[in-house]
Amino acid sequence: MAVIPITQYGDRILREKAKKIKNVDDKIITLIRDMFETMRKANGVGLAANQVGNGNSLFTIDLTGVEGCEKIKPLVMINPEIIASSDELVTIEEGCLSLPNLRADVDRPEKIQIKYIDTDEKEVIIEADDFLARVIQHEYDHLQGKMIPDRVESYEKNKMKNELMRIMKREVEVNYPITDR
Repeated sequence: MAVIPITQYGDRILREKAKKIKNVDDKIITLIRDMFETMRKANGVGLAANQVGNGNSLFTIDLTGVEGCEKIKPLVMINPEIIASSDELVTIEEGCLSLPNLRADVDRPEKIQIKYIDTDEKEVIIEADDFLARVIQHEYDHLQGKMIPDRVESYEKNKMKNELMRIMKREVEVNYPITDR
């Protein structure tokens, strides 16, 4: 397994819509293993493929280190599609490995239903709520080319401008490898 440099705000691939995966081959399995390794080394709980410079529609999640979520098994979602979400929104502060040290309150549906393909190429539909639903929605946003600044009010995004510029210029220290400018 390898640790892959994480893309940062300003990297074009983070704004591109992910491409559907046609089949789960050895290259995809290796990518998934490397994504888990990368995510864990960076102390993240979720990682989308475009965050490691890959344009495929998949993300990994591991909440086993999060209090109250220890029993949720690590997940790989290939070609995910949110098919339902609750009307009730919950606001919680979020962070992102591609936006180091930047945190913002984000409104998201409390519950979702998502359809995806697993590594055995079987279709799975699950319902998620609370923190799992939030992490899934955050990673799903990445696959749509969206990030935290797209989910906040314009005045909040304005307050982030200086920090976003620092991230784009690679002036923010992180304890994991990131892509070059």
